[in-house]
Amino acid sequence: MARRVLDRKALREQAEAAEKGEKSSGEGGEEKEAVKKPAAKTPRKSRAKVAKTYKLVAVWGVFNQTMVQVQTFDYSRRADAEKAAKELTESKKVPHFVQLVKQQVEVES
Repeated sequence: MARRVLDRKALREQAEAAEKGEKSSGEGGEEKEAVKKPAAKTPRKSRAKVAKTYKLVAVWGVFNQTMVQVQTFDYSRRADAEKAAKELTESKKVPHFVQLVKQQVEVES
């Protein structure tokens, strides 16, 4: 079977009428309603991530012989850290020692 030749002018009029939102009469007296296209989605703008700022803080850590940190003390309280290590060594019968530890702390900006 041969294909039917389309009337380009009639198709153009229907397309223009659909764009305008009007009803147009096509071939054969059929009336078609304009097809409403969905609104185009705009790409969402990504938000820039705020870089977190960190600083290193020195503290004294009390450790047992398996290098497990038991307690921490501020850098200015070394005497308290030594005292805690001595008490833990005597009470637990396991050697404890004090070592300087640098911890990373998030700074509020």
